[in-house]
Amino acid sequence: MANTLYVVSTPIGNLKDITLRAIETLKAAGFIACEDTRNSSILLNHLEIKKELISLNAANESSKIPYVIKRILNGEDCALISDAGTPGISDPGTRLISATLKEGISVVPVPGATAAIAALTVSGLPTDSFVFEGFLPQKKGRQKKLYQLSAEERTIIIYESTYRIEKLINELSEYMPDRLIVVCRELTKKFEEVWRGTPLNLKDEIKSKTIKGEFVVVISPKEWEERN
Repeated sequence: MANTLYVVSTPIGNLKDITLRAIETLKAAGFIACEDTRNSSILLNHLEIKKELISLNAANESSKIPYVIKRILNGEDCALISDAGTPGISDPGTRLISATLKEGISVVPVPGATAAIAALTVSGLPTDSFVFEGFLPQKKGRQKKLYQLSAEERTIIIYESTYRIEKLINELSEYMPDRLIVVCRELTKKFEEVWRGTPLNLKDEIKSKTIKGEFVVVISPKEWEERN
């Protein structure tokens, strides 16, 4: 289908998690808009796909949007991917999708892996109602957000970096000391780990862990233990 933007999910680690439809879409696309051409080249080389890659990330998204839209309007279709997972989910792509829709261009999802849902499914916590917060503010507004989340009655999903995971566990031990938290590291990758416990339990234990990679933290709802 020409004149279309395809939002394509890619593996979050294990390259075998690519879907058949995603492969077909990447092969058929006129060009691919990606977060980082170096990272995307690894995936495409693995799939033996040769395609023009255009960098579209948080730093240049605004300036690249008109170019991408112009090419789609001229008859090409575009596959949008991020370095890992689903574009727009704590990754670039939302502004391009919004601008594309305003131009009357068809936007088609090609679903697949996303770290938030992968972590939720193995957490053992309620999945019927949850809130995805992505990355918390690094400085301004961080404590306010944590205070607000301490009253949340839904399961909470947070992304965190290698550099702040210990800080987050310490903060949770202050704001949500009795909640069950599930910390997922390097999901689908060789060194995948899942740690479970209260923030206070994990506070000391995590110091002995390998603090590297991508983290997803899933937090039980307020008073969940009492409801169960």
